[in-house]
Amino acid sequence: MSLADPDPQRSPLSLHIPEPTSRPGIAPDFSTMRIPAAGACPRPGIDVQPGDIRDLAFGLIRVLDDEGQAVGPWNPMVDADTLRRGLRAMMLTRAYDERMVRVQRQGKSSFYMKSTGEEAVAVAAAMALDRDDMCFPTYRQQGLLVAREWPLREMMNQVYSNSGDLLKGRQMPVFYSSRKARFFSISGNLGTQYSQAVGWAMASAASADTRISAAWIGDGATAEGDFHYALTFASVYRAPTILNIVNNQWAISSFMGFAGGEATTFAARGLAYGLPALRVDGNDFLAVYAVTRWAAERARANLGATVIELFTYRADGHSTSDDPTRYRAAGEKDAWPLGDPIERLARHLTTLGEWDADRHAALAEELAAHVREEGRASEALGTLGQSPQLDRASMFDDVYKDMPPHLVLQRAQMLEGN
Repeated sequence: MSLADPDPQRSPLSLHIPEPTSRPGIAPDFSTMRIPAAGACPRPGIDVQPGDIRDLAFGLIRVLDDEGQAVGPWNPMVDADTLRRGLRAMMLTRAYDERMVRVQRQGKSSFYMKSTGEEAVAVAAAMALDRDDMCFPTYRQQGLLVAREWPLREMMNQVYSNSGDLLKGRQMPVFYSSRKARFFSISGNLGTQYSQAVGWAMASAASADTRISAAWIGDGATAEGDFHYALTFASVYRAPTILNIVNNQWAISSFMGFAGGEATTFAARGLAYGLPALRVDGNDFLAVYAVTRWAAERARANLGATVIELFTYRADGHSTSDDPTRYRAAGEKDAWPLGDPIERLARHLTTLGEWDADRHAALAEELAAHVREEGRASEALGTLGQSPQLDRASMFDDVYKDMPPHLVLQRAQMLEGN
C-alpha cells in the first residue's frame, strides 16, 4: 500500500487546532475554569523537594477571598502601610498607562503597551524582592519601575525618545532600562530575558554575592527555546533566580492554547526540570507577594530556582497596534472570574478599616494630577517628530567601555565633516 492509499480499516487521523472558548459574537464562558477556594493550598517549607509539592503546579494559590478577607497559610501578614503603598503603585501604574495611550493616539509617540489588569504581577513582586535584586522583565512589567520609585518622567522620556531619553533613542518605546533600578533592558526578542536572568544569577552565586534575579516571560514565549535552555541551567546549577510565567491568556492575538496551555498548566513545565513550580492567582496582590517572597527566601538559602505561573488576564489590547475585539469576545474582560487586582486590594484594605471610597477617589485624583505634571515636563523636552535632534556623535557612545581605534577614527571623520 502506498502513502496515497490509506488503510480503509483504520480511522483517519485528524489534527487538533487549539481554539478559545469564545470569539467575537460569542458570549465569554469561563465555567470550565477550576478556581480553588482562597486559602486552600498548603504552604510548604522552602527546603521542600519539588516532587512533594507537585499539586501546587496544578492548583491556584489564593489569599484574598470574595469578601476581601486574607485567609489561609499563604497570607503574608503584610501591614496596612505596605498594602497602601502597593495599592498606590498599582493605581499609579494604571494612571500612567492611561495617559501614555492617550498621547500615542494624539500622535505624540509611536507605540505603547498597557499593563491593565496585570499590575499586581509586577508591583507585588517588586515589593517582595530586595531593592538590589536584578529584574529581567518582558512587556507589561512597568510596575516594577513604579514600585521602585523610578521617576515617571524618565519613563516618559524613553517613550517619546526625546532629548531627555537616557537611552538616547536607541530602543523602542516602553523598552525601558535602568541600572539604578536594577531593571534590565527589555528585549523585543522574546524569551531572552530568561537565559540572561539565569546567567546573572549564576554569576552572582559564583562570586559569593547575596543578590538574586527574577525574570518574567509571557505564556506565548514559553514556546521559545530560551525558556527551556534557561530552565535546564537553572536546575543543573541551582541558580538563585525566580522564573515567572505571566499567563494572561493571550499572546498578541493567539490564545494560550497555542503555547501548550490547553494541555496542562505552564507551571507544570518546571516539574520536568526538577524545579519547584507554583501556580498563583496573578490578580491577588497578597498571593503574588507571598509566593515571590517564598521563592526569594529559597533562592537566598542556596536551594535554587523556582518557577511561578501568574494566572491573570490581559484586560486591554496587546499594544496600541492591536484591536482585541477582532479575536476575543467584547465582554470577556468583565467576565474574568478573578476580578481586578486594584479593586481586590482596595476591598481588602476596606475590610481592615484602613481604606474607604473617599480616600480611594482622592488618591486617584492625586495620581492623575501627578501623571499630568510629569507628562507636561517630559513633553517639554520633545515628542515624536517634535524633539531636538540628538547629537549624531552619540551613536558611538555606550557601546564599548573603551572605544576601539577604528571607531575613534570614524567619529573624528564624522565631526570633521560637520
